[in-house]
Amino acid sequence: MSTNTSAESQSGPESGSLRRARVILEYFHPWPNSAGFYVARERGWYAEAGLDVEVATYDPGRGDSLAYLARGEADFAVFPSNRLLVRREAGEPLVGIAAINHRAMETIASVAGRGVLRPRDLAGRRLAMNPTPRGLAMVRHLVAADGGDPDAVDIVDAGTRELSFAEIDEGTVADASFGSYWAWEMVRDRFPEQRRVVWPVDTIGAPKYHSYLLGTTEDLADHEAEYVQAFLAATERGFQDAARDQEYAFSVVESVIPYFDQQTLRDSLRLIAPTWFDAEGNWGRQSEELMRGYAAWLAENGVLRSADAWIGATTNALLLAETR
Repeated sequence: MSTNTSAESQSGPESGSLRRARVILEYFHPWPNSAGFYVARERGWYAEAGLDVEVATYDPGRGDSLAYLARGEADFAVFPSNRLLVRREAGEPLVGIAAINHRAMETIASVAGRGVLRPRDLAGRRLAMNPTPRGLAMVRHLVAADGGDPDAVDIVDAGTRELSFAEIDEGTVADASFGSYWAWEMVRDRFPEQRRVVWPVDTIGAPKYHSYLLGTTEDLADHEAEYVQAFLAATERGFQDAARDQEYAFSVVESVIPYFDQQTLRDSLRLIAPTWFDAEGNWGRQSEELMRGYAAWLAENGVLRSADAWIGATTNALLLAETR
């Protein structure tokens, strides 16, 4: 087994003179959505900014990435925007400082032969999913938007596991699945394309939202702005470069998760990279329109107490300070 460490490839100051920074990612393992962090490190841009950056995943037994941030066990974290709003409403001083993704990634998936030809067909059938309040609200919204009866959907608790197409085809557990990403699980699954039935949720009536944000604590944002700005500037370079030079980004990502096949990583990177930028091509800009609309939807569906929970939850000031 061969290994490679970022310290071997970084240029810049000696590691002893660098400030340690820890980033907790959004999933159980890295995937191409994290490419910008790794590219920034391998290119030496974090080191140039005076930073020694550790990119890590969370232990689900100790909470998600926001839990690590709230406990002071990370300086930065990647997380779903809805979870940030829920935690802030509970009084946790966390803040989004950059957008990672500008669209939804989840899907509803089934296979030909299971009788699910459109979202309303889920009524009377079994849908496997992680039944979080937000997830259940999304499924109800999508079924109702297609004229179906959301109360008639038979929810199967699959926990955090995403059903494969083969498992859906077998029919033992469920007739369809909610949650798999069109830029990750769908790319990894080798089930025949012609037998797949897949709807990205933002094509069938889901509210618009940032799937993932990058955030920190209010304390760091307020009192160590230069540190946060330096991290953001290097990170932005990493994501821009990962989108522009995807072959290099692939080589970096593969060194971090060599247990996924090369074509999966290339395909996923190709699909996910455009979501890192807004309609004007900007990286990181958190949209007030998306945050406000999503918070209103979450409040309407009982996930948040107030539609105003988005106010103060994000700031672009630290990101934009680097461009002035």
